Amino acid sequence: MDSKLVGLAATLGSQLRARQLVLACAESCTGGLVSAALTETAGSSLYFDRGFVTYSNRAKEDMLGVPEDTLQLHGAVSEETARAMAEGALRNSRAQVALAITGVAGPGGGSPDKPVGMVCFAWALSHTVFTETKHFPGDRGDVRRAAAEHALRGVGHLLELDA
Repeated sequence: MDSKLVGLAATLGSQLRARQLVLACAESCTGGLVSAALTETAGSSLYFDRGFVTYSNRAKEDMLGVPEDTLQLHGAVSEETARAMAEGALRNSRAQVALAITGVAGPGGGSPDKPVGMVCFAWALSHTVFTETKHFPGDRGDVRRAAAEHALRGVGHLLELDA
């Protein structure tokens, strides 16, 4: 496990614990990497409820309630889908905070509109949801690590805004 990622996850865990908040993750292209980093720290069950690895569209629909229309209109890699994933993670957990990641890690699967390295994020706290799209360079591992780090930092920013 990447020590930088584990360090970010541990710092976020301290922030969540201090606010008595619990997090859920909805991950696609990162395949559970964020959830794994969060659970590297002993006692993480105090601030981490569950992770949903929804790699396929069907899993996004079944596990998170992402509307089929959203997937058809915007695609799996879109801010709209990321938002629906984060909202679904909140609905289907005991968490008050959620993050969602969906993207194209590569090396294949990209298109001119959605190239390799494009990742969409959503962060939700109660009824507030923020979304963002980033483009990360590098190979599959680089994109996945960068996306996981960005997702963890995003939760930290969301908590700061809500302070």
